[in-house]
Amino acid sequence: DVARMAGVGLGTASRVVSGRGAVSPATRERVQKAIAQLDFRPSHAARALLSGTSRMIGVYAPCLTGSALYAPVIEALEAELRTNNLHLVVAFGMGAGDVRRQAVDGVDFLLGRGCDGVLVIGNALTDPDLYALGARSERLVFVNHYLEAAAAQCFMPDHAHGGALAAQALLAQGHRQLGVIAGPAGSPDCAARVAAFLAELARAGIAADSVWRGQGSDGSAAGGWDAAQSMLAADAACTALWCVNDDMALGAMSCLQRHGVQVPGEVSVLGYDGSPAGEFSTPRLSTVAVPWTALALAALHSLIGRCYGPPRVTPSTWEAGLLLRDSLAAPALSDRKAA
Repeated sequence: DVARMAGVGLGTASRVVSGRGAVSPATRERVQKAIAQLDFRPSHAARALLSGTSRMIGVYAPCLTGSALYAPVIEALEAELRTNNLHLVVAFGMGAGDVRRQAVDGVDFLLGRGCDGVLVIGNALTDPDLYALGARSERLVFVNHYLEAAAAQCFMPDHAHGGALAAQALLAQGHRQLGVIAGPAGSPDCAARVAAFLAELARAGIAADSVWRGQGSDGSAAGGWDAAQSMLAADAACTALWCVNDDMALGAMSCLQRHGVQVPGEVSVLGYDGSPAGEFSTPRLSTVAVPWTALALAALHSLIGRCYGPPRVTPSTWEAGLLLRDSLAAPALSDRKAA
């Protein structure tokens, strides 16, 4: 209809609609006028049938309330997809079932809606879940998760290195009376961080059983608050507290200050992740900063290569670095003498 009204061939009209190919300015103007008069909209479904691809990439992430990190990462993924003439579809972990069931349902939803590939954030899926997807599993990549069945598709921070960095940062300030707030039970990345943290302390002569340990059941700021309250109730003699993510660190720091404990005057607080929120807390949060956005973009580039070619080689393991701000300082003189 557009071609007929503009008095051009179908191929010419198609080139104007797609924005690809040479068309004279006068002809382009006639076609665009016909598009406006007919209120024509290209059919995404028809294009997908012709090309065999939807030009859509799915991203699955756990529930947004679980971490302040997801929003900037997903924003960066959307911007990168736009530059590649691709589109983003997002599914979050919500609804019935445990986190694994939510992840399985979310990935099924994205693939079922025609996404050419899916980037999965989080560690809920298992090798059997991957086997159940069959050939479709080749169009998945994973951020912060290692699956033996898809090792080449996994993009991970070096959590052991990050946990050791956290211990080194506290030791460098002279802290030896330490506490740690671990993440949700069963989280392999949190377990790796804590194990490396305690191993680094052991090398410095600090026994694991001398470290006060709390648990942030869901990894949220509220979980950090509750764990810090438990530390205060136990009257633990900690001059520094490490939390395995920034959300819990911010919650713990708020709890300590609410109960009159000065940070870092009486207790230093160190986080993990490099969340943007830490820049604006009072005091500003020191943290082990993981390059989450760069890591996720590397995973996305690999996925684009898998879906549309050619294959792209991107780094799969990323190291964290220390971001020292105001919440970490040397212990008070009296505490150093006591230690």
